[in-house]
Amino acid sequence: MAAAPPSYCFVAFPPCSKEGLVVFGKNSARPRDEVQEVVYFAAAEHEPGSKVECTYIEIEQVPRTHAVVLSRPSWLWGAEMGANEHGVCVANEAVVTREPASESEALLGMDLVRLGLERGATAKEALDVIVALLEEHGQGGNYYEDGSSCHTFQSAFLIVDRNEAWILETSGKYWAAEKITEGVKCICNQLSLTTKIDAEHPELRNYVKSQGWWNGDSDFNFSEVFSLADDHLACCSGRESLEKQGGEVSAQAMIDVLRDKDSGVCVDSESFLTTASIVSVLPQDPSFPCIHYFTGTPDPSRSIFKPFIFVDDVKLVPKVQSPSFGDDDPAKKIPRFQEKPDRRHELYKAHEWARSLLENDQDKGQKLMRIMLDLEKQGLEAMEDILSRTEILDPAEVVDLFYDCVDTELKFFK
Repeated sequence: MAAAPPSYCFVAFPPCSKEGLVVFGKNSARPRDEVQEVVYFAAAEHEPGSKVECTYIEIEQVPRTHAVVLSRPSWLWGAEMGANEHGVCVANEAVVTREPASESEALLGMDLVRLGLERGATAKEALDVIVALLEEHGQGGNYYEDGSSCHTFQSAFLIVDRNEAWILETSGKYWAAEKITEGVKCICNQLSLTTKIDAEHPELRNYVKSQGWWNGDSDFNFSEVFSLADDHLACCSGRESLEKQGGEVSAQAMIDVLRDKDSGVCVDSESFLTTASIVSVLPQDPSFPCIHYFTGTPDPSRSIFKPFIFVDDVKLVPKVQSPSFGDDDPAKKIPRFQEKPDRRHELYKAHEWARSLLENDQDKGQKLMRIMLDLEKQGLEAMEDILSRTEILDPAEVVDLFYDCVDTELKFFK
């Protein structure tokens, strides 16, 4: 059974985060050569009876989908992580349970991230969407763009809005969820739910009894029941760093944790790399905008976080979008993944050049990195200013925000 890639997701609520802010973050650990793109889809109305084509299967579309911004492996339909116009953020973790994940093509956990964001205006609504689709369509299929082997996993999710978060862990169609409203919480590629369960599949306990995994006499502990051996031990490097902030967890503090290679949160191994990262700041006061920072490039310790704010007519950013291959895409042809096209977008290619500079000419590389971090700092300070104002944000001020940040980054690389 394949090992799940060691990704990390975090959320910090008051009293651990800065007053009135919910701070969300995720590092997406994936195969080293996989490209992630950052894509925006506007809210849309859909005709009755229309369908939506996910990564492997087609399902019923809903009458209206919310605007979403996603960081996703560029060969698939869903997303590793993202946010919607209502201040909901969702991230996915691949997990291994005692129940083997299905190789049959169904919904991927990453498809469920996007579907939850497109259809849920609150964290709880997104959770309800995900579990209903799991029940109807199941989860399964190859998690990687690999024609030689099928890598399958179950899914865990961190689903966050301005008021609460839900940790949702699944095995097949069965699931359990815990509600969070304060402090710091982390999930990774191991099951973490124990006996505090606030919602669950109606047949969950009967099912595990029928499998002989739980006799009903002891407290029901989701991780102990579904994990392989002792795989349910605490896995969250980085949580302590956030807890030590003493009520001051901010976007910068979350970014610092995501960049930490010594703790293992920033993955850089033979097989896996942190291929993209996100940090979101969700003010609990709905009169303030949510701010979402994306890298769009691998290794947050060598990338910069660029801000995005939802407004009408937000400017699209082709320079962080991978080329489209349409129906000729090897991910869409059966048998799948017989070839691997070049999916690198413009920012990814520029970032490769910068990475090679860092490795081959340390002085120039370090100078470039200092310039980039200064650029990032300016962006963070400008966003803090927006969150401290009393007047309402003028959408025209931020309609080109992400576009301009990507453009400036590319100019420095050139």
